[in-house]
Amino acid sequence: MTASHHASEIAGPQNTAGTPDAPGAPGPRSALGRRPLGSLSVSPLSLGGNVFGWTADEATSFAVLDAYVAGGGNFIDTADAYSYWVPGNKGGESETVIGNWLASRGNRSEVVIATKVGALPDYKGLSPATIKAAVDASLTRLRTDYIDLYYTHYDDESVEVPELLTALDDLVRAGKVREIAASNISAQRLEESLACSAREGLARYVALQPHYNLVSRDTYEGELAEVAARHDLAAVPYYALASGFLTGKYRPGSTVDSARTGKAAGYLETDRGHRVLQALDTVATAHAAEPATIALAWLAAQPTVAAPIASARTVEQLPALLALGDVTLTEAELKLLNEASA
Repeated sequence: MTASHHASEIAGPQNTAGTPDAPGAPGPRSALGRRPLGSLSVSPLSLGGNVFGWTADEATSFAVLDAYVAGGGNFIDTADAYSYWVPGNKGGESETVIGNWLASRGNRSEVVIATKVGALPDYKGLSPATIKAAVDASLTRLRTDYIDLYYTHYDDESVEVPELLTALDDLVRAGKVREIAASNISAQRLEESLACSAREGLARYVALQPHYNLVSRDTYEGELAEVAARHDLAAVPYYALASGFLTGKYRPGSTVDSARTGKAAGYLETDRGHRVLQALDTVATAHAAEPATIALAWLAAQPTVAAPIASARTVEQLPALLALGDVTLTEAELKLLNEASA
């Protein structure tokens, strides 16, 4: 898996009626129902920032961020590595766009900013010196003096757990980071980390960012999810829409213009992919909703999940994502989706 692990979670084209900037649209919605994440309070949809400075330029990114906040969202996810893999980019582009937006809108205290350390080639791994340098670089790009949620992007097993947690604890004590979290970590190392925090009185992971969606359940369910449940960690799944596949726009014979078409189209070649699309269509029809909304609502209904992450390249793609807060699936619908995705 590449550092671009939040593959563009792109919703299909939507009607903009009812979005905050559509002509004649209603005013901003009240805040989507907030969920606790450590000491933080987050909306049930985390907006993926991987596309900012990649497939969305700064002006478009600002429009997406404005519409997300106007629609009740407050939880923005990025990483220092986004998007170094793009020719001409060096990493930090997404953080820079978000920092410029925060500065221009003057709304830093109203949003929860999550970013990550460890995958950017210039700051690779999780040695204490790397973490210390990387967090300062992220703070500079984000144009803020604190990060709400700081993830280790990929675990670095060459660093002993106490050494790693002490480095993260130093950031919390310095006021540079409010809460810490982990992504791409084994159940064993996660358990070991939580035990170390308790034993040594160090900052403790409050969240976990796993790869998890309707066509990739075994990447989280099982041992990792059990550790999260046992220790009351909030799960914030990435690839929530399976690189756009769960928007329903990839169908046999269809052609989609997206930076992630190859990966998403691959799911069409599996029986599970077909079953899941059929189940999503059934449930989406019952709710007069988009398949993407239902796929996110299924995730949000899973034990430990606080907020799935999904990205939008354009404002038009946001309504289906924000509608997550309006949909409650029935037991029968959850059963249908569970069976289709098994």
